[in-house]
Amino acid sequence: MTAAVSTTTTATTAVIQVKPGIGDTIWHLPFVRAIAAAVPGGRVTFLAPPSSLASELLAAEPSIAEVVYFRHGGNEIQRGVNLFRLARLLRARRFRTIWILDRTTRPAAAAWLAGIPERIGFGLTAQRFWLSTPGLDRRHFHKSPIGCLRELMLIQNITLESAEPALPIPAEARAAVDARFGALPRPLLALGIGASHPSKDWPDGHWRALLLLLVERFSGSVVLIGGSAWRERAGRLIAESGNRASNACDLPVIESAALLVRADLYVGPDSGPLNLAAAVGTEAYGLFGLTPPLDYSRFIHVVRADDSEVPTPMDQITPARLMAVLAPKLEALAARITPPSWP
Repeated sequence: MTAAVSTTTTATTAVIQVKPGIGDTIWHLPFVRAIAAAVPGGRVTFLAPPSSLASELLAAEPSIAEVVYFRHGGNEIQRGVNLFRLARLLRARRFRTIWILDRTTRPAAAAWLAGIPERIGFGLTAQRFWLSTPGLDRRHFHKSPIGCLRELMLIQNITLESAEPALPIPAEARAAVDARFGALPRPLLALGIGASHPSKDWPDGHWRALLLLLVERFSGSVVLIGGSAWRERAGRLIAESGNRASNACDLPVIESAALLVRADLYVGPDSGPLNLAAAVGTEAYGLFGLTPPLDYSRFIHVVRADDSEVPTPMDQITPARLMAVLAPKLEALAARITPPSWP
């Protein structure tokens, strides 16, 4: 399954990202750029699962010549089938170099089967047997994925200018968002509802309570984003709280990113929209329960249940706690609102 961003240049280098989420595409982007900057032509082919929405997200990214979707997961039989399908896909494109930005083994085996001469990856697992270059030292085994990526850039002499994604937004996405939301009074607060796993999500009762608090304490506009799967939920929360928030859960992902450029502040759990907010340079307050906080961007601010920063279930982060964290920021925004500008 292929989704092309651009085919004006044939890339001889491929980069594989196997993780399924929108956020995974976002935080890998700086590393993909660094690799592209070091290869002839300055562009690479980016391979990712369809659920990453990489084709739409990276439509304006100049370092990527093409996005190619491939299947990675499934049961043991499906994984085996997907491995050979990936090998056939890679062989057809005749890549000279491939980077596997993960410790998983199957993409490296597929690259070997495809006859790609240079195969670069972490090499921390059985993957190392399928690589053509040395991987990371075993002392890096327990590092985070971003920590491993940084080490891989170092040993391959790749310069990482910044870990900030700085996602480019197409003009048509900006125009569509301006047409629909441009008249909303400022400041604009975006709330991201939903998450990839229930353990990362914030309860409906907490969202309702927060929306009620915002009715009393916030004079700007509120929009709810999170993807079409959460549209009905967002509408129900708005109706039950009496908040006049806008339901923007029907937006395509790149228009959600464009809306987040317009937003003055973002609040939400560890999910795709949180990463999108950071990717476009919007101050983002992320609610983190039992999952490790994201630390790749200076725009992400971690909110825990209390100042101890001890991991807790998400329902222990109360609306009152969140409002106490947000209050100074909301007051500062209300005091200095300027016309929006696109970066």
